[in-house]
Amino acid sequence: MAHWDYISALGWIAFAFYTLITLVGGGLAVSSRSLVRAMVGLVVSLFGVAGLYLSLLAEFVALMQILIYVGAVSVLIFFAIMLSNASSNGDEARGSGRRGAVRAIPVFLLTILIVVMLVVYRVTGAGVPKNVPVAALGAGLLGPYTLPFELISIVLLVAIVGAVLLAFEKRGTN
Repeated sequence: MAHWDYISALGWIAFAFYTLITLVGGGLAVSSRSLVRAMVGLVVSLFGVAGLYLSLLAEFVALMQILIYVGAVSVLIFFAIMLSNASSNGDEARGSGRRGAVRAIPVFLLTILIVVMLVVYRVTGAGVPKNVPVAALGAGLLGPYTLPFELISIVLLVAIVGAVLLAFEKRGTN
């Protein structure tokens, strides 16, 4: 095996590892009865996404993923859980006994979606991604992409205000 073959194999192993982390964390986030465990699953999944960005040689985007999503959004969700008086044993997730059938529907739809995507868009080898300097990325965010960049901050502000309003509403009903 040539030197590049080892690097390619290590890249595929890293991709599989980060994908596994992302999927396991996402599965924990959506299947956990406890909000705290669901948040931990979300954090694990977001770290996996940051690792996927690293495997794409997008170090700046990976760092922003960790700072913004893992850091800020996870702290925001943690405060929302704390302010809403969520129980530690997952009592807020009580529902009907048809959990198996309800879980099977998204798995079935996701399987169909993956099969269709693999049939329509055949997997081909990808080249080495272009490394964009941080200065060019900053110029893009503050140039033609200023509006979407600012809309993201508005979404985060609305999430914070919503969490505070839900907390006050919850406290008023107790």
